[in-house]
Amino acid sequence: MNSSSHINHHAVLRARVALLASGTLPAKEEVAAYRVLVHVSPLAYLPRLAAALWEYSRQEFAGEPQTALALHAEAVAAARRMCAMEPERADLLVVSLIHYRAQLLLMDRLAEVPAVDKEIVVAKGLADLT
Repeated sequence: MNSSSHINHHAVLRARVALLASGTLPAKEEVAAYRVLVHVSPLAYLPRLAAALWEYSRQEFAGEPQTALALHAEAVAAARRMCAMEPERADLLVVSLIHYRAQLLLMDRLAEVPAVDKEIVVAKGLADLT
């Protein structure tokens, strides 16, 4: 069985149409579309998903720190996947980690910041190698 047998082709088509049909898609719908399309073309859509998640958290959840943090964490996970596939895209990981770190600081979760700082340093090192 190949991986395409697990993909909902109707959902993929709806996501592509949504992205193409609208000049400006609401952040929620954009994130939903990228979440679907990442399964089909991760190299193309992981960076877009990470950026859309940050924008969505900023637009819709500035007053809901837990939700914003979860969206930032998802953006970091997308950036990590992208970096694992294409190490020269470490800049995406750095930016995602910086946004995640800022949210941690806003929430006064200072104990978690040093681990993020270390990962930023490592990711910057990868970015400098390319």
